[in-house]
Amino acid sequence: MAGFLDRAREQVQQGLNQGKQKIDEVQAQRAGNDLLKQLGAAYYAERRGDGTPDATQQALSALEAHIATHGDGFLRG
Repeated sequence: MAGFLDRAREQVQQGLNQGKQKIDEVQAQRAGNDLLKQLGAAYYAERRGDGTPDATQQALSALEAHIATHGDGFLRG
Protein backbone atom coordinates (compact mmCIF):
# COMPACT_ATOMS: atom_id res chain seq x y z
CA MET A 1 0.00 0.00 0.00
CA ALA A 2 2.82 2.42 0.86
CA GLY A 3 4.40 1.77 -2.54
CA PHE A 4 1.16 2.69 -4.29
CA LEU A 5 0.88 5.93 -2.32
CA ASP A 6 4.51 6.81 -3.03
CA ARG A 7 3.98 6.27 -6.78
CA ALA A 8 0.76 8.32 -6.70
CA ARG A 9 2.50 11.13 -4.82
CA GLU A 10 5.36 11.07 -7.34
CA GLN A 11 2.95 11.26 -10.28
CA VAL A 12 1.07 14.15 -8.71
CA GLN A 13 4.34 16.01 -8.08
CA GLN A 14 5.43 15.38 -11.66
CA GLY A 15 2.11 16.74 -12.94
CA LEU A 16 2.44 19.84 -10.77
CA ASN A 17 5.98 20.44 -12.03
CA GLN A 18 4.86 20.11 -15.65
CA GLY A 19 1.99 22.52 -15.04
CA LYS A 20 4.29 25.09 -13.44
CA GLN A 21 6.72 24.76 -16.32
CA LYS A 22 3.94 25.39 -18.84
CA ILE A 23 2.73 28.44 -16.89
CA ASP A 24 6.28 29.81 -16.84
CA GLU A 25 6.56 29.30 -20.61
CA VAL A 26 3.28 31.09 -21.27
CA GLN A 27 4.27 34.00 -19.03
CA ALA A 28 7.64 34.32 -20.79
CA GLN A 29 5.90 34.25 -24.16
CA ARG A 30 3.48 36.98 -23.10
CA ALA A 31 6.31 39.11 -21.74
CA GLY A 32 8.20 38.69 -25.02
CA ASN A 33 5.15 39.68 -27.02
CA ASP A 34 4.69 42.76 -24.82
CA LEU A 35 8.33 43.76 -25.33
CA LEU A 36 7.99 43.29 -29.08
CA LYS A 37 4.90 45.49 -29.06
CA GLN A 38 6.75 48.16 -27.06
CA LEU A 39 9.60 48.08 -29.58
CA GLY A 40 7.17 48.54 -32.44
CA ALA A 41 5.47 51.43 -30.68
CA ALA A 42 8.80 53.11 -29.91
CA TYR A 43 9.96 52.71 -33.51
CA TYR A 44 6.67 54.04 -34.87
CA ALA A 45 6.81 57.04 -32.53
CA GLU A 46 10.40 57.71 -33.58
CA ARG A 47 9.51 57.58 -37.28
CA ARG A 48 6.52 59.86 -36.71
CA GLY A 49 8.70 62.38 -34.92
CA ASP A 50 7.16 61.88 -31.48
CA GLY A 51 9.76 59.43 -30.17
CA THR A 52 13.50 59.28 -29.77
CA PRO A 53 16.17 56.88 -30.98
CA ASP A 54 17.09 56.36 -27.32
CA ALA A 55 13.59 55.07 -26.49
CA THR A 56 13.75 52.71 -29.46
CA GLN A 57 17.18 51.48 -28.38
CA GLN A 58 15.97 50.91 -24.82
CA ALA A 59 13.02 48.87 -26.10
CA LEU A 60 15.34 46.86 -28.35
CA SER A 61 17.77 46.22 -25.48
CA ALA A 62 14.94 44.99 -23.25
CA LEU A 63 13.73 42.65 -26.00
CA GLU A 64 17.24 41.32 -26.61
CA ALA A 65 17.72 40.69 -22.88
CA HIS A 66 14.45 38.75 -22.80
CA ILE A 67 15.53 36.68 -25.81
CA ALA A 68 18.90 35.96 -24.19
CA THR A 69 17.13 34.68 -21.09
CA HIS A 70 14.09 32.90 -22.53
CA GLY A 71 14.91 32.30 -26.18
CA ASP A 72 13.09 33.55 -29.25
CA GLY A 73 10.32 30.95 -29.41
CA PHE A 74 7.63 33.61 -29.00
CA LEU A 75 8.69 35.10 -32.36
CA ARG A 76 7.49 31.96 -34.14
CA GLY A 77 3.80 32.73 -33.77
